[in-house]
Amino acid sequence: MNGSTLLLKNANLLCTMASSKAKLCGEEITQASLFARNGIIEQVGKTSDLPKNADRVIDLQGHVVIPGMVNTHHHMFQNLTRAVPSAQNAPLFGWLQTLYPIWCHLGPEHIYWSNALGMAELALTGCTTSSDHLYLYPNGARLDDSFAAASDIGIRFHGTRGSMSIGESKGGLPPDRLTENEPAILRDCQRVIEKYHNVERYAMHRVALAPCSPFSVSMELMRETAQMARAYKVGLHTHLAENAEDIDYSIASFGMRPGEYIEAVDWIGNDVWHAHCVQLDEGEIDLFARTNTGIAHCPCSNMRLASGIAPVREMLDAGINVGLGVDGSASNDSGHMLNEARQAMLLQRVMKKSDALTARQSLALATRGGAAVLGRDDIGQLAPGYAADIAAFDCRGIDYAGAEWDLLAGLLFCGSNKASYTIINGKVIVDQGQLVTMDLPTLLKNHRAMTTDLIRKVHWV
Repeated sequence: MNGSTLLLKNANLLCTMASSKAKLCGEEITQASLFARNGIIEQVGKTSDLPKNADRVIDLQGHVVIPGMVNTHHHMFQNLTRAVPSAQNAPLFGWLQTLYPIWCHLGPEHIYWSNALGMAELALTGCTTSSDHLYLYPNGARLDDSFAAASDIGIRFHGTRGSMSIGESKGGLPPDRLTENEPAILRDCQRVIEKYHNVERYAMHRVALAPCSPFSVSMELMRETAQMARAYKVGLHTHLAENAEDIDYSIASFGMRPGEYIEAVDWIGNDVWHAHCVQLDEGEIDLFARTNTGIAHCPCSNMRLASGIAPVREMLDAGINVGLGVDGSASNDSGHMLNEARQAMLLQRVMKKSDALTARQSLALATRGGAAVLGRDDIGQLAPGYAADIAAFDCRGIDYAGAEWDLLAGLLFCGSNKASYTIINGKVIVDQGQLVTMDLPTLLKNHRAMTTDLIRKVHWV
């Protein structure tokens, strides 16, 4: 852990996101400072009231400071297959069937460099914690490759050990060569948990178990995965009710809607979060609320694949924990957390009414909401005792000109700029807009090599 002190001073505005009924975003402090020691926040308040010195002092005049954002759903390997022509206009199932044959050629280096790039991209947009759903392991790829990238970039990481066991020959979507047998899946789940899961407060690495979807594994594997997760006290994650095809498949294959299915396999509770949930009905929303089951809302991906508009307003009104996810970079084609929060706000408005989701409500989803979904009480807020995970945005440029009326709302209303500073566990990861933990030109060079390798293999094989 970082053993030094850190002082952020003179911020135009600091939003704590410390939850309260009176103030959705907690205290919004002008001329604010924050003092952290050993990666943990000790003081937040007016600059005049806080220490004047530290091992590292950053003057944030002209900046808005928020808790580092939390990404609750991603497939980072997919950033190697952005904008693939034949997948550009396909819905979910067709999109998957187009890309699976390409993903068959992935290997350990592809996973490492795609994850490093995905995590760098997130950090540059003010994201400090990310989950990632890796559900295919061809050619020796392992979740270890993702954890290695997380360590090198310095992001707080929840790696989810995904799986697919039902291939085309058994009526599933993926090619058989992208599936694994279920005993091997469970053995590796156990290995990954025992190697990487850290239960300690402020942990940089945690593990969750994450069969890809109800249509890519057996009900038996869903049940056995849930049993293992609870024995080890780790989270559970999968895709659910993403689009109309998803609903039709569930009814045809199981005779149940998605909500009935997850209840049957014991995939409900405060240790479970489901991605998308676009097509939940009223009864399923009630089920999630009663059982404290979380949701990763992915507005950009839902629009890109024409999956629909998730009933986020209804979810929040029911008391469900909702976080945001950028989703895979082949269905979003970006990994910009601030943009995801903006789209979440706008999408609820176009579906319902102009105040269906406010800027502050959407920022709460991106920070405190994501922390709750991942089961963390040590991130998502800027308050004493919380991790020093912080994002600062310079609001003095042309994008924010005229937004002095409400700089916090301006983060979403005025566009999608990148962070000036991203601090994780007290360590500066993005410094004056530049990634400092890995040389970005080298990262991009290696990532391009991995993309070129896939293009060559697809065209030559």
